[in-house]
Amino acid sequence: MNLHFLKRLLPVAFALSVLLAVVMFLGLSVGSTGSNFSDVWRSLLMNKSADSVLEAIIWRIRLPRVILAALVGATLSLGGLVFQALLRNPLAEPYILGISGGSAIGAILGIILGLSYFPGVSIMAFTGSIGTLVLLLIMSQGQAILKKDSLLLYGVMVNAFCSAVIMFLISMTRDARLHNIMFWLMGDLSTADIEQVGFLAAALMPCFVLIFWLSNIMNLLLMGRDMAQTMGVNVKIVTLTLLITTSFMVSTTVSYCGLIGFVGLVIPHLFRLILGSDHRILVPACVLGGGAYMVVCDLLAKILPSQGEIPAGVITALVGAPLFILLLKRSRQ
Repeated sequence: MNLHFLKRLLPVAFALSVLLAVVMFLGLSVGSTGSNFSDVWRSLLMNKSADSVLEAIIWRIRLPRVILAALVGATLSLGGLVFQALLRNPLAEPYILGISGGSAIGAILGIILGLSYFPGVSIMAFTGSIGTLVLLLIMSQGQAILKKDSLLLYGVMVNAFCSAVIMFLISMTRDARLHNIMFWLMGDLSTADIEQVGFLAAALMPCFVLIFWLSNIMNLLLMGRDMAQTMGVNVKIVTLTLLITTSFMVSTTVSYCGLIGFVGLVIPHLFRLILGSDHRILVPACVLGGGAYMVVCDLLAKILPSQGEIPAGVITALVGAPLFILLLKRSRQ
């Protein structure tokens, strides 16, 4: 890494790390039992709180949920960045393309079959995402890995089909699991468990490192496949590696918290406007900034309703859907 690159990367990474730490602290401090900033600070520093009940809430309920939100936000924003780089389309995103929907189909089948979340439901979700990805590639065969408008059209078609299959599976479920599946589908982070979050982090971290390692190659891919090949890039291998890695990341998060849309659209677009198009900077920015964004969305999902809470996926859709319409309109001008 050259000195100029480090001078750009380190301030961005530091600022976003501080932002992530601040919003995670807010996520630990605010909940249905109220805001307890001083007690949370004392509990984090000394592992001891004035209120043992609050301490249990912080460490067993809020901490796993905040970490899960950060991991989900990092994964979805990074997934959107990768798809946008590979397909050279700023509107590409796992949710819009139907990759998340395919993962949800697999995950629901795993839940109905009574499989454990890890590895059973996760493997089923990954199978569903790969199946959806293969379907997209077959539909787009012979069209130079998806033209801009046809990509969007195929993605919407596949997403609609996945939604229909999901509704069919739910309609066939007659027991108490129906309510849980419906709430989970809208992006539920409330059932986070520290052990499951640990498994998720262990699965996702190598994927983050791999994508960062390939970030400079992603810059070359933006210049065109032919240009990348002349510079020594094995385009097919790199593309396949990034697609499988991203599908694995997205499907794993879907198996834990359901469908959360538009994070992969909002965060990469925001950082591309602020930081430019260098993926060596954008990859860590999306990991840290996407994590912070998702923690904030989950915090809003907890505090906005006067009673209870709403799924975090509802908040991300309220923010992301208007932005998607705006970007679509701009791309056609």
